[in-house]
Amino acid sequence: MRQLLAAPVVGALVLVGAMASVARPTAHQSATRSVSGKAVHYFTTAIIHSETPTPTGKIQRSTDIIELTGDLKGRVLYHPITVIDTVKGTLVNTGNEVFSGTVLGSEPVLLHDDTFRFEVDLKTGGMESGEVHLSTRLAGPKIRCDLVVVGAGAKTPDGNGIVDYRGTCTVPK
Repeated sequence: MRQLLAAPVVGALVLVGAMASVARPTAHQSATRSVSGKAVHYFTTAIIHSETPTPTGKIQRSTDIIELTGDLKGRVLYHPITVIDTVKGTLVNTGNEVFSGTVLGSEPVLLHDDTFRFEVDLKTGGMESGEVHLSTRLAGPKIRCDLVVVGAGAKTPDGNGIVDYRGTCTVPK
């Protein structure tokens, strides 16, 4: 008789436990959402660490700050390696960057990217394009953003660069 009563009780407990786990979202649930906004690259406050001449231009290492508005709000500490080729009329940035701010109203987050690439066509007056992959979370909610950055050489009155960004971010639900 005990065995007959035990089976329905155990079954009921398993069902209640399963319903509770479905009712509560887990930390692993996330949603991918579209994002967009603007960024200002503060050229005027950049710290140039080194410039090395090359046969066709130079390689520059610097620390810059970029401010993002729109769906991403915050700042990027940007450590680009800039390769300028005056023969081809190109500028290419790669290196490391860390975003500190919020994404779609999230709690503050720190996100790292060491795979970005920006290209500037110096012959046309600065058509800029690039990709950002803020994929390594250093602190805050588990967020990832993949962005495309496009600019047409727009500048602030102080001479800082203005670009648009758009893309997707995966954020906790």
